[in-house]
Amino acid sequence: MAHYEHVFLARQDLSQAQVDALAASATEIIEANDGKVTKTETWGLKNLAYKIDRNRKAHFVLLNIEGPGSVVAELERQTRINEDVIRYMTIRMDTPEDGPSVMMRKNDRERKKRSDREERS
Repeated sequence: MAHYEHVFLARQDLSQAQVDALAASATEIIEANDGKVTKTETWGLKNLAYKIDRNRKAHFVLLNIEGPGSVVAELERQTRINEDVIRYMTIRMDTPEDGPSVMMRKNDRERKKRSDREERS
């Protein structure tokens, strides 16, 4: 089985529950096509480097997928149709990444730095 990372950006005006529903629907599409989601991460609402369809921010979601290439083709087809998703990218990986992604580790480091600063004050 091949391993993939699928990241999509959802519109900024969606609630967190709607973003979770988008991730759940993507998971259903993958599982319906003989694939498996090994990890789902919601990175939260982040600023974009430039406007995309009049959006300055977007909700970022990562899915680690295990399955055949037909799973990715169907997932991207369904994602292209969805108006709530403004961008997506799927990358094939040689080996799956264990533990949290780089974005989640970055958030943990920033939280730790903030708490250290607050303790010194």
